[in-house]
Amino acid sequence: MQPHPDSVELSWDTDKSKWVVRIESGAEVIRRYCDLAKDANDETIRAAAQKTVQDEGYDVSPASMTIRH
Repeated sequence: MQPHPDSVELSWDTDKSKWVVRIESGAEVIRRYCDLAKDANDETIRAAAQKTVQDEGYDVSPASMTIRH
């Protein structure tokens, strides 16, 4: 069973023109970038973020992610 992060936040990084997935678990914060269009729909963003979170060894429900447009 994989651990659950404390929070997962997705936001647009204007400097890199990419979505950034911010995974917070205790004092650890992991940032990973996704190559999606800025106007991608929430479902697409959540699916990409879920894969990124799983690649980092965590389990998360897409509904618990926060998207900041």
